[in-house]
This record gives sequence, C-alpha cells and structure tokens, in this order.
Amino acid sequence: MTLDINVGKVRNNCYRQSKIPGEFLLQLRSPGAFLDAKWLEMVQMLCQKYGDGNFHFGTRQTFNITGIKYEDIPKVNEIIKPYIEEIEGDRNVDIEYNDDGYPYIGPRNIMACIGGRHCIKAAQNTQRLADKLEKIIYESPYQIKTAVTGCPNDCVKAHFTDFGFVGVTRPVYDIDRCIGCGACVDRCKAVATRVLSLNDQGKVDKDPCCCVGCGECVTRCPNNAWRRPDRQMWNVIIGGRTGKQFPRMGQMFARWMDEDAVIQMMENWKDFSAYVLDNKPVYLHGGHLIDRVGFPTFKKMMLKDVDLNPECLIADRINWTEKEYRSSINVMKVEDHKNVK
Repeated sequence: MTLDINVGKVRNNCYRQSKIPGEFLLQLRSPGAFLDAKWLEMVQMLCQKYGDGNFHFGTRQTFNITGIKYEDIPKVNEIIKPYIEEIEGDRNVDIEYNDDGYPYIGPRNIMACIGGRHCIKAAQNTQRLADKLEKIIYESPYQIKTAVTGCPNDCVKAHFTDFGFVGVTRPVYDIDRCIGCGACVDRCKAVATRVLSLNDQGKVDKDPCCCVGCGECVTRCPNNAWRRPDRQMWNVIIGGRTGKQFPRMGQMFARWMDEDAVIQMMENWKDFSAYVLDNKPVYLHGGHLIDRVGFPTFKKMMLKDVDLNPECLIADRINWTEKEYRSSINVMKVEDHKNVK
C-alpha cells in the first residue's frame, strides 16, 4: 500500500520518520525530566497497542515510542492530549491544545538533572527553572536546545546546548564558627579550583575570582562555618553544539545571574530568533544564529530590558573553539605519514 504522507507536518507534531516506511517515532516531552508516575501506564499502553512494544529514553529526556503506524497517529494524538494538557498546562504554556498533538518540534525538550529535588551536590533546583523556562520556550516555534544542571559538575551536559544553565552558589563564610581544620581547603583543592587557603591565624582566605560556585566547602565543613545563601543564581553557557561540521563546547555568557534575570533574558529569545531568521522558524540551532549576526548583536538583544543583579558578570566577547573536521587534514593512516617509516 502506498501512503501519501506529509512527513514535514507530522514531524512538526513530534513524530519522527522511521527507517521502516509508514512508521514513526513519537517524542513525548518531559520538561525538567520529572513527571507523575501515573503517565507510565499511558506510555506502556501506547507502546504495546500502537507501537512495536518498545520505547526509547530519548537523548533529550523524552519518551520515544517507536513503531507507530501513520494511520494510527490521529488515535495516538487523541490519547496523548490529556498528557500534553497537563504537562504543558501545569507550566502555564499558552499553546493550542487540539487533535494534532504537539504544535511544533523546534523547541527541544528542556533537559535537567535531578537537581535540588534530590542531589546533595545541587546548588539550585533544576526542575523549578525548567518549569519556568518551558512557558517561554514552548510558546515559541523557534529551534532551541536548553539544559539545566544543578551544579558545575554539569551532569546534563549543559555546555553542549544552545543555552545551558548551571546552578551556582556564593557560600557565606562565618569566621567565628571556623575551627581552622582545613577540610574546606582540602576539598576545594581536590575537586574544584583551589581558591581556599588557611592563613597564619588558622582561618580561611578565599580568592573570589576563580570560585566556580559549587558549594563543596559547605558540604565538608564540620562546624557550619560555610553556608549556602538563599539565592537563586545561575551561570549561563551559550552556543554549544554537536554535529557533523563544526561542533563546539559552549562558552560562559553570564556568571552569578539571578533567576529573575535569567527569565527576563530568555523572554527575548523569540524576538532574537525572529530577527535573525526573518520571522521564519527554520531548523537552525541557536549557536548558528549567534554566528550569523555576531556576539555583540546577540548580547544587545538578549539583555534588552533585563534587570541584572549587582553580582552578575557578562562576557565582553566570546572566543569560540570549534572542531572543524575538514581542517584535520594531517590526520591520516600511519602508512601515509611522511615522517614515520
């Protein structure tokens, strides 16, 4: 049987074409990768009744249901409608909830580690920020990949997305509680940036310029001389990407940016994308948009009307380091080397 399939349309509704003609893979969003377990029953039913009995944990933390027949897509959309309404509606996402499933695929699922809900290393609550970002990002059709990680360990690989948000803290030191044991100094030396040292009074000195905001000093102090302040602060990484041509690690755009400023900044993303792409939401990653217009224009537009907190630092310029596969001209078989015999 020959099917006349508008692959572009169903793809925009988050159905990806399979190697098997007439079959598709459905990507169910899970913003922040934290959901009510009740939805697992729906996922199981879809896999077993309309898919091939399997599912894949997507690399961007989606539920990927494989083997869906094209003719079953309308029924599947009917089944997932309550899921979309709850997941997106609970985050106040203003989209049209209809029988076509998801409205667009461009804004990729917001990835997040378990963050402040569980991990003792987390400096910030990743699900909280992911939920706030979902309203901004999924109300816009423009392509963007985002990831939220709770601490500078960056388990979610925020450095390889268009926007990566790294939870940080600026630990407060109570000198009167310090017993001079050096535990925080040793920990910083072992796993962070060696910014702490004991002075001749047996107290801790800190070089603030290179602190990564991990809070490891807090976890090691036996007398609570270090504490995390109740501040919602993030480092912002931009322009990271993978790909076949010129992948690169993202670079620091902002340090110590508070959460309100992060939200204000990201509210400018739609206008920036529309400006670069002439209001056409084509498939193009955010890092490429920065490259098209240049970092100064990106910075100006993204920081428009943003109330930066006093501690926030913004990059004056960015030095990208790309892996250009074509330029690796000297990498060849050993027998072809001219200086090895």
